[in-house]
Amino acid sequence: MRSTPVARARGISKWFGQVIALDEVDFDVAAGQVHGLVGPNGAGKTTLLGLLLGLARPDAGALEILGSPTRHTLEVPVGVAGFVDGPSLYPALSARQNLAALASLRGTYKASAVDDALEQVGLSDVADNRARGFSLGMRQRLGLAAALLTNPRLLILDEPSNGLDPAGKQHVHQVIRTLSDDGVAVVLSSHRMDDVAALCTDVTLLATGRVVFTGPLAKLAAESDETDYRVLTSDAAKAAVVAADTPGLRIIESGETLVVRGPVLAIDHLVIRLVGAGVALRELTPVMSPLEAAFLALTHTEPPL
Repeated sequence: MRSTPVARARGISKWFGQVIALDEVDFDVAAGQVHGLVGPNGAGKTTLLGLLLGLARPDAGALEILGSPTRHTLEVPVGVAGFVDGPSLYPALSARQNLAALASLRGTYKASAVDDALEQVGLSDVADNRARGFSLGMRQRLGLAAALLTNPRLLILDEPSNGLDPAGKQHVHQVIRTLSDDGVAVVLSSHRMDDVAALCTDVTLLATGRVVFTGPLAKLAAESDETDYRVLTSDAAKAAVVAADTPGLRIIESGETLVVRGPVLAIDHLVIRLVGAGVALRELTPVMSPLEAAFLALTHTEPPL
């Protein structure tokens, strides 16, 4: 089931005037897979999501959704649901009325289905409140509920955790995991590496419209050769001397807290050398996650100072 192709792109390109938004992109999503789509602003993520949702068509290449080539007409393929740049809602209508209106437009309205969708995303208690009073996180959850009404086989989500508090984020994460377990393919675009790490099995990284990495999440995390680590010891001055003498390490910041940069093997040697020098190691933490480090390395982005 999980090897079944749900979305398949080969060499797709899209341009707007002289601007190349996507440049010969290959992209595969299998049933039951949560596939992360990441990249800097302007990388082409929104354009690719729009193609998957049928909001635009590629100018070159081939795109198949649920086993069928996309047509030249602009329409959401049957079995596909989601949102880009946030869900569109009727602000004067309640959450329940919004979902009922959308279901009625499709000719699939069932009161029980609307109630089930609201319960799935944790909005039952505010089902009769007008959407204009909803927070950003509540609007995101209502957009997810609208997508669930269609029982999609391919779900497209753009920053689904945007505006959510920790409890709301965990609730949405659980909904996505349940959908994946049921065989739904999910394409999730996010700037938050913690969301990607928590949910995705595979990831595609875009930069300036091109794929710079695609594959298992663990492989992306291993793409960064060097990582910054924060080192807290019993003797900061002595630790800095030991670090400066450790092959493969660079000191990024010294003082009460030491920040060093290097491959994992060099960090291991540092720990051994500190213990040998009689310096107690109290904290050794990555300044950023391996995923963030790989993201910055592959997109040639400098980390903030």
